[in-house]
Amino acid sequence: MSKISGDRAFLPVNIALLTVSDSRTAADDKSGDVLEARITEAGHKLSARLIVKDEQALISEQLRRWIADPEIDAVIATGGTGLTGRDVTPEAFAEVYEKEISGFGELFRQLSYETIGTSTMQSRATGGLAGGTYLFALPGSPGACRDGWDKILKAQLDSRQKPCNLVELMPRLKEHLV
Repeated sequence: MSKISGDRAFLPVNIALLTVSDSRTAADDKSGDVLEARITEAGHKLSARLIVKDEQALISEQLRRWIADPEIDAVIATGGTGLTGRDVTPEAFAEVYEKEISGFGELFRQLSYETIGTSTMQSRATGGLAGGTYLFALPGSPGACRDGWDKILKAQLDSRQKPCNLVELMPRLKEHLV
């Protein structure tokens, strides 16, 4: 079991938030609102927040822009991870990954099972890494965003988390680019 260590300093992470939807607007993006509130409550910086249509090229282009931005450490997306024809977020993420974090999707579905049962098999939540930037895609429901943040990302994006966390790896994520 992991825990927060008092002997480690908290290091805020710069996070960009992407909502993938053909119908949501800033006024009704409840999933984005859930994630924004949790990101800022945890002490992290919301570096950017956008809504893009369910178009693979638009999603991957935005990811590439944020990956190239040295001020963004992580991207969290919500939406477009299901099975319908318009759900292309995982494909867009796969286009830009240098490394997939397969355990993220596996763990998300395991934890989601506790909430929604076998319906979790319809989720294609995914995580990966590109250009030293963490990339995570969650389903588009507020409940899935709560589960993904509260049960996985909150701890892994906290530098005080023991026995290990993603933040402590950040200084070494670009070693292959030197």
